[in-house]
Amino acid sequence: MSTPGGAGNHPSVSYRLIDLLSHASRALSVEIRASYELGRMLGGGEVVGRLQMSWDELLNHGDEPFDLSFPPVRGVHPSLKLKVAIVYTCDDQEDTLFDVGNAGLRPSLVDCEIARDTDAGHAQFAKYVTRKKVSHLKCAVDLFQLVLDRCPVSHPDHATALTNLAWARLRGYILNDFQDIDATTSLFRDALALRPRHHPDHPLSLYNLTQALIRRHNKKRTAADIREAAQLYHELLPLCPEDMYLHGITAGVDYVINECIGLPTDTSEEGIHLRRVVLELCPPGHRLRLRTLDKLALAVKARFDQHGSINDLDMSIQLRHETVSLCPEGHAERDTYLNNLAFSLVSCFDHQGKPDDLDKAISSHEEALHLRPVGHKYHDYSLNTLGRALIVCFNERGDINDITRAISLYRETLTLRPPGHPRHDTTLHNLALALQTRYNKSRVSEDLNEAIDLYRESLRLKGLDHPERHKTLLNLSSVLCSRFKQTQKNEDVEETITLCQGSLAALSSLHPAMFFTYIWLQQAYLSRYQILHDPADLSLTIRNFKLTSRHPTQGFSHRIIGAIRWAHQAEVYQHESALEAYQMCFELFDGHVMTRSSVISRREAATTFRGAQSLPVDGRGQQWSLASRLRTPVKDLESVNPTLARNYLELSKRVSNAAQSSATITDRAAADQATTEYRTLTRQWEATVAEIHDLPAFSRFLLPPLYEDLQAAACQGPVIILIASQYSCSAIIVLTSGDPHHVPLPSIALADLKILKDRFARAIRDSSQMNPRESRMDLIVLSRIIWDQIMLPIVNVLKHVLKLKRCSRIWLCPTAAFTSIPLHAAHPFQTKVDGSGKEPCLEDLYICSYTPTLSALIRSRQLMKKRVPPSFVAIRQGQPGAGRGKALLAVDSELELVHKLIPAMANHTTISNDAATRAGSLSALPPVHGRVILNRV
Repeated sequence: MSTPGGAGNHPSVSYRLIDLLSHASRALSVEIRASYELGRMLGGGEVVGRLQMSWDELLNHGDEPFDLSFPPVRGVHPSLKLKVAIVYTCDDQEDTLFDVGNAGLRPSLVDCEIARDTDAGHAQFAKYVTRKKVSHLKCAVDLFQLVLDRCPVSHPDHATALTNLAWARLRGYILNDFQDIDATTSLFRDALALRPRHHPDHPLSLYNLTQALIRRHNKKRTAADIREAAQLYHELLPLCPEDMYLHGITAGVDYVINECIGLPTDTSEEGIHLRRVVLELCPPGHRLRLRTLDKLALAVKARFDQHGSINDLDMSIQLRHETVSLCPEGHAERDTYLNNLAFSLVSCFDHQGKPDDLDKAISSHEEALHLRPVGHKYHDYSLNTLGRALIVCFNERGDINDITRAISLYRETLTLRPPGHPRHDTTLHNLALALQTRYNKSRVSEDLNEAIDLYRESLRLKGLDHPERHKTLLNLSSVLCSRFKQTQKNEDVEETITLCQGSLAALSSLHPAMFFTYIWLQQAYLSRYQILHDPADLSLTIRNFKLTSRHPTQGFSHRIIGAIRWAHQAEVYQHESALEAYQMCFELFDGHVMTRSSVISRREAATTFRGAQSLPVDGRGQQWSLASRLRTPVKDLESVNPTLARNYLELSKRVSNAAQSSATITDRAAADQATTEYRTLTRQWEATVAEIHDLPAFSRFLLPPLYEDLQAAACQGPVIILIASQYSCSAIIVLTSGDPHHVPLPSIALADLKILKDRFARAIRDSSQMNPRESRMDLIVLSRIIWDQIMLPIVNVLKHVLKLKRCSRIWLCPTAAFTSIPLHAAHPFQTKVDGSGKEPCLEDLYICSYTPTLSALIRSRQLMKKRVPPSFVAIRQGQPGAGRGKALLAVDSELELVHKLIPAMANHTTISNDAATRAGSLSALPPVHGRVILNRV
């Protein structure tokens, strides 16, 4: 008879009724023996209790069942339910008792010796536990070792023999009577290996190994032991329902959780996984869940600071929201977790620019300050953090009240941190930063001068080895540079450059502060260039812009902003690096967008950088076309691997749906579950994309095309991209090999293009009302302007630099304001100098075609290779509506001429009169993005 129970360090206890009756006995004797396994039992087990009862007392119970109780065993009160019955034995049985479980099986001599020595080992171990004599421990260990030697790996009792020996050694280690904990741990580990997941004693072996690891960690403080113990408990707890003998192991679990909480922050995948495991050991309601949430949030936020994945930042905010929810009003630590949440929200605002995040951050800081009134030990800390958030708010919204209050908070903080206070130098720095920020807005010289004095004092208090010294150096450089711009005193900018160079010399090449040092060197050199106009200073400015945009320690967002500024200054000062700056912008922007796991989140990321959206790109307009950049060639994938394509489309749909649905969930538990499901889906999505990248010709799937790939657009003639910006107008000529050619257009500006567009529209409208024999002088003048100011510089490069043959094809790719100009109509309308004839126009020199983007041109050629019949849609509007101009009588005849030029294989459609609308035109276009020619006649 056996009954599960619990017995201290021995997680499994069985009770076996041993009938000791004889003809001469006048009482019932019962022994209770402990077994350490649920499966096969080795030996008789350890005797842990005895009970005797007289026959008369026993028979008085009659036919009714009754409970037989034993003295407590290690906190457990064992009992048996018995019923008395009188039986008579046969004469030929000779009172012999057999183990019913093994009826008919006679154990071997070796098995009998194994069982005998095991029982003897248990007896010696029991004496050691009660009497604490090392001699008993030594005898127990020797006996258990002897049993193990007789039970090779193939023996069914090998795992039990390992466990018996390991437990005796571990108890001796706990009482400092045995020292070799490493060998003991190995014994438990070997036993676990012999008891896989579905073995009845697998939970017991998991538990045993955790105990050894905990004891070793308790003395040796080895972090690897506590990490492994956490993983083992994570596997063990789901196997322990409430009625199981191992369920009462909370003390060990809590020890592991506490020790893991104390581990240093680890941002590796293994470190984050451990934090998640520990959090799962703390279900809702667990007293340590709050601290484990905070530690996981800290690790995820630290990983975001290192790698810039916005998903990590979102996760840290979610976790910190939960920490605050676990600290209701009146909770002793609510102020701390409010501050932590606010820090993550400010970071989120810095990277995504959502005003709601900033408002929530300030609100959290305000509440934390309220919970830390004057006299609170952290009152100065909350004053400081709220001041920092208000500076961010001022930089975003420009409300002078925010920065004024921030300065007031910092001044109050300074009174609480007088000279001699360990944070006095930092507070000086923070107050100086606030004054500097207000100066940048109000231009009050008193703020600037006070900031310089405060930075100098803060720098004096920081030793050469102070970890924050570089920040003060950089900010002092900044205000000195600002004063140089105001006073033009050369000593200020010289000191700025010296300070920055000193900072560079003191920092390692991958120190994050190098990024900001480059920024202030940019400012210093550019300020001096603006005053002294030395080209060397401009070159040094651009050099530091390049170093800033390429420095790997900062996230994409900071580097994108730096690259946008580089492009701006290169345009303003007509520096040759402008094109390189734009390329860097797009490279960084692509990297930033691709850190998001769904198209929706990528679009959100794209909207953060309004400056990037107006940069020139390889296609129509200066608007950054995110949809085009993220368009996936799924149809190509379907032809190669239809199963993978379907899997990708399904996962993309599920991820997008999950992202949208989670935004509407208000219940916290449901939101957490939705977030978990979303992240599981994104991991599956990412794995699918990685699988697609392994396919031939799909290594750039979902990634922007390389410039080398885009050059394929020029295989049938150079592509000329015309760019207009507020700084200048220019053209970029893309060839099939080599670098692009930049052609400045100094004679025309963005404002001129807008005027030119309006004049063309007016001239065309006027021409429609003129007699066919009247001269279209306005159109002639405008065509000459296009030739002289736009196309002639490009033609000169094509003819004299690139040596492009006459009648070659060129592809015009206008952007922004250029899209409204009929570039192909460029015409000098003048006679040659030698009088031999008229100067050729653009269409006399080259065959002109248009393309909206390089990518579109490449895609259209790929479709042509697949022998997709070309489509032609002609839109004919010869009868405009009332008030929209006169009828165009020659439209029909002109369209007939056009139709004769269309290949017979082409699918052609004509839309005319009332059907010639935007909707009608779109409906006539083919479903695939083939090459469509739209003629305006």
